[in-house]
Amino acid sequence: MFLCALPLTLPLTTSNGQAPTPIVIPLEGLHGLTLIGTRAQPTVYRGRKAVELTQPPGTDPQSLASVALLDSLTFGDGTIDLWVAGVLAADADTSNRGFIGLAFRSSADGSRFDNLYIRPTNGRADDQLRRNHSTQYESEPDYPWFRLRKESPGKYESYVDLEAGAWTHLRIVVSGRHARLFVNNAPQPCLVVDYLKSGAARGKIGLWIGTGTNGYFSHMVVTPAGGN
Repeated sequence: MFLCALPLTLPLTTSNGQAPTPIVIPLEGLHGLTLIGTRAQPTVYRGRKAVELTQPPGTDPQSLASVALLDSLTFGDGTIDLWVAGVLAADADTSNRGFIGLAFRSSADGSRFDNLYIRPTNGRADDQLRRNHSTQYESEPDYPWFRLRKESPGKYESYVDLEAGAWTHLRIVVSGRHARLFVNNAPQPCLVVDYLKSGAARGKIGLWIGTGTNGYFSHMVVTPAGGN
């Protein structure tokens, strides 16, 4: 685990209890990130300043926890906007998809979290089944994607148009046990989760990558729900 802490100074609620203004997190450096199962460096990718995440050499291919947690920000209900780009690492296996997304309501040690992510190389695949697996919800560690796919086929993943390696806008809207994923400013969600498995009410926000992925993250905006 790597720790680089610089507290965020913007509050989640105002003194009179009114909803705060959105919190902008540029993600142009490593300040305020706790790295778990991942490495990070500031970079510029396709014209955007960003944080690049990769997995350390020797990472277990079955590892599901490669996440960079935002130290000084907790989140319950509200909206998270973020730009991401996922590309295959040079040594990626043919089964890898460039997995990249956002963990939320995470425990402080990153051992438990809800996760919404995309598989960029699936969005324009010739195989329709792969296309149907372009987005994914999971809840680590009890409900990884493969358990949800086995027990509830098609319920926790969906198709959305994605261009591999391109900057992609994600918007996640969370309310109680419900979450919705919007991609590239679409007016309608491409994935609706009607019962978040973790049951957590609040927790950390994390930048997440999967096996065989170089992930790029830029310009996050967090808008807590009123009174959150």
